Amino acid sequence: MSDLDFYAHVATRGDVLGTGIGSGPDAWEAAVGPGYLDDRGAGLLRRDYGLVEVSFSGAEGSMSCFGISVQVHRLIHGHSAVPPTLEREYGGFAPRVRFQDLRSGILSLGRTVEPEDLSGDVHRYRVPESGARIFVIEDPDPYGDGDYDVDDPEIHQAGDVWALNVSPAWWGTR
Repeated sequence: MSDLDFYAHVATRGDVLGTGIGSGPDAWEAAVGPGYLDDRGAGLLRRDYGLVEVSFSGAEGSMSCFGISVQVHRLIHGHSAVPPTLEREYGGFAPRVRFQDLRSGILSLGRTVEPEDLSGDVHRYRVPESGARIFVIEDPDPYGDGDYDVDDPEIHQAGDVWALNVSPAWWGTR
């Protein structure tokens, strides 16, 4: 399997290594591992695994996942953002993912990808069957600084996937 398989799986199935919406922090730790940073708030918990962020709500001890975010944009700065469990399952992760490649992977799994918001510097697409959202860089130089190099592999390019999000709050908009 490959990193593209991972992204297509999250976009079509809405889980990471079999753990998804409704699962508690212990289930996420068992699936993804102990290498995370927790950011706690009043009745909320954001667990940051680097590439994957998970949001929980509820009372302490009964928290459940309400959102999954795959922060693809972080990989351009190094592969240390990938949890070891994901590398064991999917192999190495490339520093960037092209939207057209991800779209092809999703379509090959029998799902569809629809444009949702094509305004602004980042375009949003959705996979209606799963409720996942895909954020794609449209303008990598939104402020027009002029020092943007389209051939520089160390910076994001138009057509790169920025992030994937899964949240039941969006499922009602299918």
